[in-house]
Amino acid sequence: MSVVFIANRGEIAARILRTVRELGHQGAVAFPGVDADLPYVTSADLTVELSGPRDFGDVEAMVAAARSVGADLVHPGYGFLSENAAFARAVEAAGMVFVGPSPDVIELMGDKAGARAAAVRAGLAVAPGSDGAVETVDEARRVAEEAGYPVMLKAVAGGGGIGMAVVPEAASFDRAFESVTSRAASVFGDSRVIVERYIERSRHIEVQVMGLPDGRAVALSERDCSVQRRHQKVVEESPSPALDPDARASLLQRAAALTESVGYVGAGTIEFIHDLDSGESFFLEMNTRLQVEHPVTEAVHGVDLVAWQLRIAAGDSTAPELSVEPRGHAIELRLYAEDSERFLPRPGAIETWRMPDGEGIRVDAGYAAGTVVTPFFDPLLAKLIVWAPSRAEAVERAREALGRTEIIGPGSNIRFLTRVLAEPEFVEATHDTGIVGRMSTAPVR
Repeated sequence: MSVVFIANRGEIAARILRTVRELGHQGAVAFPGVDADLPYVTSADLTVELSGPRDFGDVEAMVAAARSVGADLVHPGYGFLSENAAFARAVEAAGMVFVGPSPDVIELMGDKAGARAAAVRAGLAVAPGSDGAVETVDEARRVAEEAGYPVMLKAVAGGGGIGMAVVPEAASFDRAFESVTSRAASVFGDSRVIVERYIERSRHIEVQVMGLPDGRAVALSERDCSVQRRHQKVVEESPSPALDPDARASLLQRAAALTESVGYVGAGTIEFIHDLDSGESFFLEMNTRLQVEHPVTEAVHGVDLVAWQLRIAAGDSTAPELSVEPRGHAIELRLYAEDSERFLPRPGAIETWRMPDGEGIRVDAGYAAGTVVTPFFDPLLAKLIVWAPSRAEAVERAREALGRTEIIGPGSNIRFLTRVLAEPEFVEATHDTGIVGRMSTAPVR
């Protein structure tokens, strides 16, 4: 029996704990006092209290917590230190196994400029833009003029929609550059950016990859994450209705090639922007961790990705039995403690917490009735995942399940998600990444 320390909190910690215990291991977590009553703490086998919420981002604090419970393995989840090479190195230096890729690969693929160069070497297409990071506004402006407006400015060290801006025309470029570089320096300690042409009619598509210890890589079916607010995903599905079988096969082949070329071991996600007009898919970035939306991949392939991660961390290159082709269709809805119009956080005590259940329905929850959503963390409450034999049936099942979901106390985005599921372009799968912006200008039904 091993002790697996989960350097995370909320729904992802609870979800990892579930698999850890199913495999016969002990699950350990660290928690700040404000989280003491949350499910991930009350369901853990071993716990250690942190000095405060900020400790989740502190390498020394999290390594110390892992050592205090006698951890053999450390699973970082997503967010916080999950893509921090210094954390991975510190875990290994302390004699524990980091459940993820090597620190060197985390550094390479976590740098957007370095990842873009690695993708080019592996034969993947990238959108027109800078070959590497740019540091001055004059250099960035020249690249933008060559690529053609509109362009996207992206912080080299950024992620999750932070440090990104669309610049529609030259007149607004300097102001956008100052805003993005200032935010990047403040949040990531790195003001460098890359400049890429912005594809206006596009789908955000990503491929789940698993790099095996023997050097091979397995690419599973893609996820479509085109429903976003402020460049952050809120609805995800698999497979993408925008790809035909040939396009899917090509995308998976390219994702596997890049994974193998950089010596990647463990779970990762390679993101693409798919141009709906040209049919081309351009490499965006690689996330060197488990994704929030991994359950839709699990649903269509019949696989437990966390269990697979733990086997790979133990040096096992055997791929589990899984459905090679995606089976049916899955949709994930992210439930946030926020209002449904401005998407601003609205924390508070949970008075009523009613989640749906039944065939084809899964809920990964971070909270429960009687617990409190505090302002210290991302306001993700839970993920509602549905599966059905077809996309139309999955949309209908998601609509029905959401109708049986009730959260009273903090704010919730249930009304917004209900609107998405009823939006004709989403129902008909003709939407692109601009769908939420178009919805926000329409009257609330």
